[in-house]
Amino acid sequence: MSKKYISVFLVLCLPAFASNAQAAGSVYDYSLPSIDGGDMPLAQFKGKTILLVNTASYCGFTKQYDGLQSLWEEKRDLGLVVLGVPSNDFGDQEPGSEGEIKEFCEVNFNIDFPMSEKLVVKGAAAHPLYKWLKAETGGSPKWNFYKFLIDGEGRPVTYFSSMTKPSSKKLRKAIDASLKN
Repeated sequence: MSKKYISVFLVLCLPAFASNAQAAGSVYDYSLPSIDGGDMPLAQFKGKTILLVNTASYCGFTKQYDGLQSLWEEKRDLGLVVLGVPSNDFGDQEPGSEGEIKEFCEVNFNIDFPMSEKLVVKGAAAHPLYKWLKAETGGSPKWNFYKFLIDGEGRPVTYFSSMTKPSSKKLRKAIDASLKN
């Protein structure tokens, strides 16, 4: 093969290989801005099952905070991390600042599981973690309280619609299976 063809191959194909290499990573390659300030590298959760949930304070599903907190309390010692990601992407139902969101969650639901700053979770402006999750699973939040389950290896296992309550047998069964692996 001539140098000309090798050069053309490298120019055309290496970007595709590079993007595939990035997609082959794990959740541990990402960091979220913490609602408490600073970075929250997801690598700190290595070996744990993560339930990643985009949340909103003024939504019909906001009551799910109670169930998420219960899951966190019940299963954190077994290796579950519930991770809330406030988002204003759906119906402008999370209009507040990080301080207001944190206060709302603590006062109304006693939330003490980790949460990020308010992020975009859909579309072209979505946080890179959500773009990666969509590429990996085909799933993307359709509304508030959409849930991604990520195993202890940092790989997405499945996702659940907003309609799936934290107490649902289907969700709990998937969490328990991930915790055993």
